[in-house]
Amino acid sequence: MNHADQDNTPWYRQGWAWFLLTPLIVIVLVMAVLITIAVRFSDDVVIDNYYREGRMYNERLEQDELARTRNISADITFDMETGEAFLTLTGDTEASALVLLVQHPTEADLDQVLIFSATGLGNYRADLTHALQHAHYLQLFPGSSGADRPNAPWRLKAQLNFSHAQRVLMQPAPALK
Repeated sequence: MNHADQDNTPWYRQGWAWFLLTPLIVIVLVMAVLITIAVRFSDDVVIDNYYREGRMYNERLEQDELARTRNISADITFDMETGEAFLTLTGDTEASALVLLVQHPTEADLDQVLIFSATGLGNYRADLTHALQHAHYLQLFPGSSGADRPNAPWRLKAQLNFSHAQRVLMQPAPALK
């Protein structure tokens, strides 16, 4: 085999071509896998509209202040075996229905909106859509759906780790000084 025969072979049959292309092909495959993992397992955004939520900050402070002025508090017990939640509301308020937003810090799929209906004077009941585990943020306000949150006259907030407790006492946030 002489030098002229080597030059006529196709590029894909030469070792130097594969020596140069192999790292590039490996990098493309690894990046495709990493992008797939990043898109498939990305964290959910807890609040989609940051600008609107930021504008409503002062309104929310007024909701907390009204709850504090009326001395509103709620004692909520979660029964994971029956899938029910029971709430006792005290203070200067009356509502036919209450909404409890149960929000997971990072996974939107684990969020729940519980609609409590009155069962007696100051007593309410709601059904869970699925059992709760780990830490969640809770917001309670009068209304019939989660969309009533901005217009609710008052609200209560709390955090609960369902791995350690099934009951929470929600009280007004302390006044900012």
